[in-house]
Amino acid sequence: MTSAFSAGRDHRSLPVPDGLDGTRLDQAVSRLFGLSRTAAAALVDAGDALVDGVARANSHKVKAGSWLEVTLPAPAAPPAVVPQAVPGLRVVYADDDIVVVDKPVGVAAHPSPGWTGPTVIGALAAVGHRISTSGAAERQGVVHRLDVGTTGIMVVAKSEQAYTSLKRAFKYREVEKRYHAVVQGHLDPLRGTVDAPIDRHPTHDYRWAVVSGGKPSITHYDTVEAFPAASLVDVRLETGRTHQIRVHFSTLRHPCVGDLTYGADPTLSARLGLTRQWLHARSLSFLHPRTGDEVRFVSDYPDDLARALEILRD
Repeated sequence: MTSAFSAGRDHRSLPVPDGLDGTRLDQAVSRLFGLSRTAAAALVDAGDALVDGVARANSHKVKAGSWLEVTLPAPAAPPAVVPQAVPGLRVVYADDDIVVVDKPVGVAAHPSPGWTGPTVIGALAAVGHRISTSGAAERQGVVHRLDVGTTGIMVVAKSEQAYTSLKRAFKYREVEKRYHAVVQGHLDPLRGTVDAPIDRHPTHDYRWAVVSGGKPSITHYDTVEAFPAASLVDVRLETGRTHQIRVHFSTLRHPCVGDLTYGADPTLSARLGLTRQWLHARSLSFLHPRTGDEVRFVSDYPDDLARALEILRD
């Protein structure tokens, strides 16, 4: 086993809780220490996870009360913000406190490990916007995020006051976030609420799922237009979990059209010319952090989503 006192490494010891009795070792390590299954499996393979002092295979079933000793890898250095012009990213509004952008597809909100593509923060740096220094180094100014494959309205804080105010507003659900999505089939009822907890998928990295004990997640929806094979819905988020809309509609067996990760029909996706989920951050409303006035920003559908709607209507 690697030395518990290796520079920069963190040694942890704890008993296996009752709730993980009979669980695979790699899954137990993943859940206890917040690692992906891939990272947990690599750690076990390296001999950095002992069960009652003995190295075991990933498939070993742990028993409640067994003593688990894990040496976690040294934390990776945060990815740097690289100023980079992003074609198609439009600044909708900017002042000394906030900047609102219309984000195109294929752009992440901020740098992250493993992501080498463009980011909103990098794009704003490239055009001279100075962002709040609050938050982790690679996420400074970011008060909410959109998936790489989701387009639409996003706000970033420029001043420290704005960062604090907007973080609080998002936390206490004082921001109205509306999305439009095209989902497969017809929802029943046409208008409703999904109240189902979300957490990381128990077996698939990079996916999320409705799981017992997950974080509370609430999605309100209203059918706007119905087509033979799909429906356009207006979605209001009460919470803001990762992949929340995608997970909730997939759980209803009405995944977002084009969302192959969460069970969409690839034949329909191809017919509509979609290479990503039909999901768009349509509008954002909140109280301006300095003036207190309500502000609202709206984004039109990008070309790929608009074309898919035309095909559905035809």
